[in-house]
Amino acid sequence: MLDGDLSVRASGSAIAFGAARTVNLHTRQSTAGAPVRLDLRPVHVAGREPLLGELRDRLAKPRGVSTVALTGLGGVGKTTVALEYAHRHVDDYEVVWFFHAEHATTLLSQFHELAQLLGVAEDGDPVAAVHGALGRRTEPWLLVFDNLPGHAAAGTWLPAKGTGHVLVTTQDGHWPATQAIEVPTIGVDAAAGFLMDRTGSADESSARAVATALGLLPLALSQAAAFCETTGRTLDEYQALLASDRAELLKRGAPVSHAPLTATWSLAIGELEANSPGSVTLLRIAAYLAPEEIPFRLLFGGYPVLPDSGLDPDILKQVRDLCTQSFALDDAVSGLRRHSLIGPPSKTFGVHRLVQAVTCDGLGRAGQLWRDMAAALVEAAVPYETKMRSSWDVCRLLLPHIQTVADPLGDPMWRMSDFLGASGDYATARVQWQVIVEASTKHSGPEHPRTLEALSNVAFATVHAGDALSARDQFATLAPIVERVWGAESLNALAAKSNLANAIGQAGEPVAARDMCKELVSVYEAVAGATYPYALTVRADLAHWTGQAGNAPAAREMYVKLLPIRTEILGDEHPSILSDRAGLAYWTGRAGDAETARDMLTELLPIQAEVLGAEHPFTLNTLSTLAEWLGKSGDAAAARDLLMWLLPIRERVSGPDHPKSARDERRLAYWTKKAKRS
Repeated sequence: MLDGDLSVRASGSAIAFGAARTVNLHTRQSTAGAPVRLDLRPVHVAGREPLLGELRDRLAKPRGVSTVALTGLGGVGKTTVALEYAHRHVDDYEVVWFFHAEHATTLLSQFHELAQLLGVAEDGDPVAAVHGALGRRTEPWLLVFDNLPGHAAAGTWLPAKGTGHVLVTTQDGHWPATQAIEVPTIGVDAAAGFLMDRTGSADESSARAVATALGLLPLALSQAAAFCETTGRTLDEYQALLASDRAELLKRGAPVSHAPLTATWSLAIGELEANSPGSVTLLRIAAYLAPEEIPFRLLFGGYPVLPDSGLDPDILKQVRDLCTQSFALDDAVSGLRRHSLIGPPSKTFGVHRLVQAVTCDGLGRAGQLWRDMAAALVEAAVPYETKMRSSWDVCRLLLPHIQTVADPLGDPMWRMSDFLGASGDYATARVQWQVIVEASTKHSGPEHPRTLEALSNVAFATVHAGDALSARDQFATLAPIVERVWGAESLNALAAKSNLANAIGQAGEPVAARDMCKELVSVYEAVAGATYPYALTVRADLAHWTGQAGNAPAAREMYVKLLPIRTEILGDEHPSILSDRAGLAYWTGRAGDAETARDMLTELLPIQAEVLGAEHPFTLNTLSTLAEWLGKSGDAAAARDLLMWLLPIRERVSGPDHPKSARDERRLAYWTKKAKRS
């Protein structure tokens, strides 16, 4: 409702009100001459309450002019947040003005308009006139600069004096951190709810699937909802279209006031092609990797060893330039960040999955050449000694990218799967080895040596992941095939039988496992010698299953004899030696000497944590066993407290349904009860 002598100015999709007496806007009474100009309030604002609260807190700090810049990828919803904030708080300000700030010429005309409504003389410089008028006001004011090209323009357009607030939206990721708020995507619940509300659909499953496929990006969600509204398509159909015709679909459904996602990002990429071609090279490589935590300095640092053939020469030159020219990589990252095409960089950066998709779609047939280069860079970065803990941090960084782009038959994929097993991530290792099995079977056949070795690794990961029965059946199927392919007394066949023996024991038959190991020790020593590493491994297995079959003193003596021999061959801190020491301590306790077992495990634990990691499953096993012998040594409360601390870690690392988690839960219940009685 508008009262009094009113002038109304239209500018684009915004309307400016300048009143000679009063203006009633959103229940707010303005004093004479106080202008308010805002675009229409967003109809749907989902999942932004925390961000709006943070924005209010940041602007409310008493420090003269308070400036906050909402930064982020085009389409992430910066303008929506800024408009919603301005409409919510319009009553808190005397002057509220929304600038469309993309272009200097139109921005200048908007300052001219505001200067007229403020009633100030311009003297040829409307920006200075507005700044001066606002600086003299004691009432609060709010200026919103939407889509300001970059921080370099701030000194020209943003006021420096007064008691007001300045809110900027920009894709420029270089804005000072003291003023910037990186606008995130919204949560999946809010995104799915938005799609369901807009389309009137009750299909939550499809809504969540579409929201996830669109990377929870607000503009993409708006386009999807608008497309469904105007075409009658269901969310399920939209999901299918995303899979079959993504490039064309993403051009459709854009709001009237906003270009489609593809156009928004194409403009940024076009500018980079002209001014920072290295940025485009980097983006095209990143488009074929996993979207989060791309270790760009690891991939492009130094001079990666790439294949001599099979890579496009022009792309290879672009990549070599990034790797070798001073500051080329820094400039490339900076260029992408200037348009918020990547997240804040550190040793890694992230790329939104839709930016990746649009980039890939734009490459057409050349996309495979870029994908090959991305794969070569990732594979070249994989360490050779992936079973050593010193390489595990690098391996963890590379893992999602190896899974995304690497050749499943290549040696880097194999080494990364070795890392997963060595580091104790057996569930992921099982999945990864299965990928290799399927690729090797298709390429080389089901009985090729590489296929059989990968099958063995699947079963090995399966037993450690807690599914001993399945692992037993897998090894039982595999062992006769290996024996037929390599011979009954080949080392491969003996290894398959020893794996089967352990799986049988883990599945609940320790006597059968013991007897198989006893027979295998004799054969191993006859074929390869008594000090052959795998012969010693089977001797350790024999000691373990001897104890599990009921003879703890014999198991202890076997470990006592084996440990010095194996230590001389493998070294003091080899993971197998640490396992043997844990076995010796365990069976020492079972043989009746709880205090010695406790002390042995106390000494072992820091070494194991250093070599394998504090949360490696083997380290957790030692902690659980230590708790047992603490209790058996008379300190039930210490046993209880250790298990209480351990159990949530075990469940997180191994899973709540893992047999070791169940065992630790039983131990905790037992020692909790004992501690109450003591």
